[in-house]
Amino acid sequence: MTARPPPRPALAQRAARALLRAAGWRLAWAPLPAARGIVVVYPHTSNWDFPIGLLFKIAVGLPARWVGKDSLFRWPFRGLLIRLGGIPVNRRERTGFVDSLLAQYSSNERLWLAMAPEGTRSYTDHWKSGFYQLAVAASLPVGLGFIDYATRTVGIDTYAKMSGDPVRDLATIRAFYVGKRGRRPALAGEIRLRG
Repeated sequence: MTARPPPRPALAQRAARALLRAAGWRLAWAPLPAARGIVVVYPHTSNWDFPIGLLFKIAVGLPARWVGKDSLFRWPFRGLLIRLGGIPVNRRERTGFVDSLLAQYSSNERLWLAMAPEGTRSYTDHWKSGFYQLAVAASLPVGLGFIDYATRTVGIDTYAKMSGDPVRDLATIRAFYVGKRGRRPALAGEIRLRG
């Protein structure tokens, strides 16, 4: 029996690839290593990160949902953003969001979730710890996503396993992101969790 050629990408995938290529972006992609996991996206310094990241998601067929601040999910775009995989989160108050996501992971055989751990496009001196808590509690691989304006490359080509030792784990993450630049480099947050 001869092997079948891989299926041709869907029209939406081809269109997203063409748009990224036309805008001068290259894709870096390594397939997901497991059915469930988290993707962190860093640095997040510009409104342009969202459409570029969304086009990447479509272009590679990434079956990931994504977390965004609730103010983004306003009429008339709310329905569309939710259909595109968006999950609104209120970052102004504690809502048990990590616990609710842990419940989602335990009840879904397949679930990837993309998060910008800086939590803002403005400079911040630490990352929000939700992604780390989820990764450790549910033993999830973490995809290191990036939108590197220096090389015009968007992708996820490296996955890391969190050990539960935040000093060691964040050193690994920090080493990966050396040299990757956001659209406004001065706004890239420090890769550390709040003390």
